[in-house]
Amino acid sequence: MWKTSKLFLCGMMLVAVSCAVVSCGTKKVAVDGTTSATGVSRGAASSETQKIDFMRKVYDNEVYAKSISSKIKFTINTGSKDLSVSGSLKMKKDEVIRIQLTPFGLMEVGRLEFAKDYVILMDRINKEYVKASYADVDFLRDNGLDFYALQALFWNQLFIPGTQEITDSSLKNFSVTFNDAVANTIVSLKRGSMSYRWSADKTSGQLRSVDVTYSGKTSGTTTVTCNYGSFKPLGRKQFPMDITLIMKSDAVKGGKRMSLNMSLDGIDTSGDWETYTSVSGKYKHVSVQDVMNRLMKL
Repeated sequence: MWKTSKLFLCGMMLVAVSCAVVSCGTKKVAVDGTTSATGVSRGAASSETQKIDFMRKVYDNEVYAKSISSKIKFTINTGSKDLSVSGSLKMKKDEVIRIQLTPFGLMEVGRLEFAKDYVILMDRINKEYVKASYADVDFLRDNGLDFYALQALFWNQLFIPGTQEITDSSLKNFSVTFNDAVANTIVSLKRGSMSYRWSADKTSGQLRSVDVTYSGKTSGTTTVTCNYGSFKPLGRKQFPMDITLIMKSDAVKGGKRMSLNMSLDGIDTSGDWETYTSVSGKYKHVSVQDVMNRLMKL
């Protein structure tokens, strides 16, 4: 049980810090879809058309499903060893993302739930929980965590910080670098201290990875890479059955590298499950700071 509890805390730490860096510039960003960041001259109409056409191809790879649930194998690598546990991933588009850990499929020991207005962290072993708005969690509030950017990571989609969805007019905000010598095309976006870099298959436009880098004046540099693999059909589109988050941050004790892998085992698109978590009166509410202190000591 101790290993499972530690795995849960490590996993939540990685997800939380990853979420923070992915969205830490969102409060200061205002995108109106009229400013081009493609880096091409106004006279290069054909090149601009080529880039927009490719961006539409990337955007069109988004799955049609509104609900996704799957059993998962959840593995954390802290640099010295791997810790694994089974669990489940449940998501409803624009509503909730939930990760549940259930060792051997017998009993849920931990739950992390992101909704549009709050985050909830449950420790089923110690009967404790935290439920707070993003504004109540210092590192989320200060870094401007955005639910929709987090959602895009889990759904294998593009995103623009501070916006709920990508529109055709906002596609021009991305830069595109073509290179016939390699299999993937690079799509990038720069916003203040944040740099976003997607790698997309040059033929299908399917996103294979995204790199996010944040350079902070006081917190140092944080880098997060999300890799997608083992794509399988989901309706008329493709969805990754393997998602890996790799994070290295000066804000984490020792600045060490951690990774989180979720290997999905089948996908159910039925939305017939409770959308939001209800906490039993048997659970003790603990402060956000108590949980964060515990996480930061790992």
